[in-house]
Amino acid sequence: MEMLVSTEWLAGELGKPDLLVFDCSTFLPNEPGNKHDAFRAARIPGARMFDIDAIADKETDLPHMVPTPAAFARMAGALGISNGHRIVFYDQHGLRSSPRGWWMMRLFGHDRVAVLDGGLPAWVKEGRPTESGEAPAPAPATFVADFRAGMLAGIGDVKRIVADGSALVIDARAKGRFDGTAAEPRAGLPSGHMPGAANVPVTEMAGADGRMKDPAALRAIFAAAGATGGRPVVTSCGSGVTACVLAFGLVRAGLPEPAVYDGSWTEWASRPETPKEKSA
Repeated sequence: MEMLVSTEWLAGELGKPDLLVFDCSTFLPNEPGNKHDAFRAARIPGARMFDIDAIADKETDLPHMVPTPAAFARMAGALGISNGHRIVFYDQHGLRSSPRGWWMMRLFGHDRVAVLDGGLPAWVKEGRPTESGEAPAPAPATFVADFRAGMLAGIGDVKRIVADGSALVIDARAKGRFDGTAAEPRAGLPSGHMPGAANVPVTEMAGADGRMKDPAALRAIFAAAGATGGRPVVTSCGSGVTACVLAFGLVRAGLPEPAVYDGSWTEWASRPETPKEKSA
């Protein structure tokens, strides 16, 4: 299954029994709107909600951290996901959080998964059908998780990397937040970055039409940040969501798959012992 699918492809596959479509939207803490209200207002026909705030570790106060394999298997099964399904994720903004769903499924061993290029905005712009109202409850299924630890980085891993330079951290936040000149959306959290990190704002992954850039363009963007394939990469962002967009972009560019720092800047900046820098 291709990792990035077109609206035309999805329109031709909708309704097939082995295909599941999920809205994997999220909103920033300071952003107006609600993903559940937006999902009820307009969604791709047959879509279900993949709520990364619910499919998460309940034992931490950090936002949407990945759950244990056993917990993920239960949650995926409750959404009707089995190991035999093909899965397509989209989001309401275009290309913001759908790769988080792609990454999570693959983290737990499921490779038949893709992201809809352009997301719901592209689907709607083309005049394709939507539905509204409450989505019917899915029939439960059985999902068996196969955890891939190398795709996930924890704060201990990132502390070591920052200290020894053994990998490149690429941060997906906007330049002002990375530089320390703009505020973080989470109250009380300072802006800035990890020493040695590079900045590739997530907005660089898509073109003016909201669709993802081609592999050659992505390779050039990552090369400018120092990622050429010869050094391991860890992606980060505000809370582990747009870090997955960078991970998706690296794989699409044909570069080695990075690990995603799930706690990202929310965890790093809140810890008094971690080193922080500002560019200004």
